[in-house]
Amino acid sequence: MSGTSRADPLHLKPNREQDAPIYLQLYRRYQEAIASGRLRPGDRVPSVRSLASELGLARGTVEVAYQMLVGEGYFVARGAAGTVVSPRLGNLADASRAKTSTPPPGPSPRPQAPDHGAQPFQLGVPALDAFPRKTWTRLAGHTLRTLETVAMSYPDPAGYGPLRRAIAAYLGIARGIACTPEQVFVTAGYRGALELVRRTLLRTGDLGWYEDPGYIFARQFLERAGMRLAPVPVDEEGLNVRLGRQRAADARFAVVTPTHQSPTGVALSLPRRLELLEWARHRRAWIVEDDYDSEFRYQGRPLPALKSLDRNERVLYTGTFSKVLFPGLRLAYLVVPASQAGKFRDMVNHLPDPGSALPQAMVADFMEQGHFTRHLRRMRPLYATRRGYLADALARMPGGRLHVQPQAGGIHILARLLSRQGDKRLALAAQADGLAVQALSDWRMRKSSQGGLLMGFANFVTAEDAAAAVRRLEAVLERG
Repeated sequence: MSGTSRADPLHLKPNREQDAPIYLQLYRRYQEAIASGRLRPGDRVPSVRSLASELGLARGTVEVAYQMLVGEGYFVARGAAGTVVSPRLGNLADASRAKTSTPPPGPSPRPQAPDHGAQPFQLGVPALDAFPRKTWTRLAGHTLRTLETVAMSYPDPAGYGPLRRAIAAYLGIARGIACTPEQVFVTAGYRGALELVRRTLLRTGDLGWYEDPGYIFARQFLERAGMRLAPVPVDEEGLNVRLGRQRAADARFAVVTPTHQSPTGVALSLPRRLELLEWARHRRAWIVEDDYDSEFRYQGRPLPALKSLDRNERVLYTGTFSKVLFPGLRLAYLVVPASQAGKFRDMVNHLPDPGSALPQAMVADFMEQGHFTRHLRRMRPLYATRRGYLADALARMPGGRLHVQPQAGGIHILARLLSRQGDKRLALAAQADGLAVQALSDWRMRKSSQGGLLMGFANFVTAEDAAAAVRRLEAVLERG
């Protein structure tokens, strides 16, 4: 079949009576065709126009499905030569059930005057001005009225039951993760999730892979907890699994941010995801997947979670409400393999619980009543706009000192330094001036000549807000 582009043998005709959107049906049928061998690496697929005509679909519908398949590494677009199945894939039988069904973005909320205390460029803080406070306040009043008895009793150390059910339902729809509430554990922030994993599955002195550069706070926590970390380089395809095997093949765990690598913003390619899963299966190692802001992908739809490809129960999936709602909640969650749920349940009885049932109940109501999904849908185009404010302001800086890295999501920008100025010194000078930029070098374990500045943009309500902050940063760079 190599070199062909016929659609008939693949049975791509969608079923309009199904609940699944047409683009998602098309996406899944291509996955199945690749997994079953009906489409092989290097095979050409029909063009968007020809397939749309053949199936009687709108071109936009086919284009969305193709964008998802290209973004996840199943297809490779070759311009005038057409689109082909990625030559790097091989047998994807274990990966064919990866799903994504996130609803399309809605209209952007109207900007409001900021009334928060976030510093310019502060990382990890969502757009607090756009949070639906009236809805949240109404839910808070209802929760206080209806949960009085529950709030006065001992909380479940695994987390509030309705919240765990809401998380499991959300992950099944939005992240392609099939799990039960019994596999979900609510924790006091991301560190609480790491602590639960460490206490349940790891031992002091265990060796683990750490993305380099990688999330600085995870590194600090794990090192202080007595773990040994082997830095594994990150490139344009994410974690370099081959180098990880060379440098620390006997590691017992890996901590990764595959959907939106922290801090570079790249996505772990599908071949690398499969390679990482195979390494974990072969070595019986654990993968901690930090899916910290995957909801905010503003070019195309959110990529499926690594956990959705896991058929050997080696991935422990973590998510947080700090970046999608607000940091003051201090709530995160951990999804463990079904075979390990009993062991984790035993451990949480001996660790600090995630706190009061009241905020957990409020989040559960927020999710169950549909406010959570609507909030995410509004925030994606908003963040795309605010990223544009900062990127445009940086592009207008004279002298071309900074180059903004392209990225498809998240709430921060990585700007590479084009000069030989030290990023640590510049970041310290900016912080002294009230600008919360961070140096890329601080997020590395090994030294590198590639410096950069990390800058959050979520709370730049207007283009002028971003321009004013960049002017202050420009003055710091000139002094430096």
